[in-house]
Order: sequence, then C-alpha cells, then structure tokens
Amino acid sequence: MRNDIARAKRIVVKVGSSSLTTRQGGLDEFRLNELVQVIAARMQSDVEIVLVSSGAIAAGLAPLGLQSRPTDLATQQAAASVGQSLLVAQYSSAFSEHKITVGQVLLTASDVIRRAQYRNAQRGLLRLLELGVLPIVNENDTVATDEIRFGDNDRLAALVAHVVQADALFLFSDVDGLYDDVPS
Repeated sequence: MRNDIARAKRIVVKVGSSSLTTRQGGLDEFRLNELVQVIAARMQSDVEIVLVSSGAIAAGLAPLGLQSRPTDLATQQAAASVGQSLLVAQYSSAFSEHKITVGQVLLTASDVIRRAQYRNAQRGLLRLLELGVLPIVNENDTVATDEIRFGDNDRLAALVAHVVQADALFLFSDVDGLYDDVPS
C-alpha cells in the first residue's frame, strides 16, 4: 500500500475544521501554513493535488463577533459566507509563497448527483489541474440546506476523488488511528 501511495500522481487531500482551528474555534494560521508546506512540497514533485478544506464557518466566527459555532442554519450560512473568502485568501497567500495558484470550487450535493452538473464540475476541476492550479474545494455552505448537505467534507472528498479519478485520498483529522475498515 505504501508503494501505491508513493506512486500516486493525483491526490485528493481533505482537511477537517478541527485540524485548522484553535481551541477557541477560530482559524489557526500556523496549522494552515504547516499544511501548505506539506502540500507545496508534494506538488513540486509533479503530483497533482486537490484540497478539500473545511473551516469556512470557523474562519467567519471572529469577523461576525461570534464566540462559538452557531447552531442555527442561517447563522452557520452567514459565518460560512464571511469565512470562505477569508479561508481562501489565507490559502492563496500561503501558497503564493511557493508560486502555487489556487482556485476556489464550491459544490453542493446536487452538483455531483445530477449528471450534467457532475460533468461540468469534472471538466472544471480537471482543467484547473491541467493549468497547474491547486483547486480548493468546499461545500457551498451558504446555499446548502440540511436536506441536501454532504454533512461533512469526508463524503465530499470521496466524491471529488471519484470526479477527478484520483490515485489516492488522504483524510487529515484529529482522530487517532488509521482505519482500513468502517470503525465500529
């Protein structure tokens, strides 16, 4: 398995909110920059990477004066709206130090369920990779509703890996261990 991972030429990396946030729930720039260092090094080895990143809601908390993650959908959507641009700006700034251009891709469940939207998302993501751009994908939390949400970005990352025909999918988390089967 390690050899397969080492030979992977197209990888989807998913990073969860808990891997990017402080204990208070805000965006942790140090952790984000560490992640950028690792991804940039891999990209400089001619590996294509798609980053599926959570953290938009967390990034939007402080600018909105919120002390903790909101529980109601409308405030979560507002925080995501404010935070998504801040999150991508942080990534853009950090990756630019490595001469890597990023592109934001916001998806909803319906974007990958319907065939026409799936193909459009696929064309867009593959073209970004052809152009040497690092796609940064997140669920479009501002318009997604409880009924049509992915729920977490693990599912989104798995679907994106399928869409771009990735050789590997890495899920970065604060959960200890490596699962090779469904945890019980």
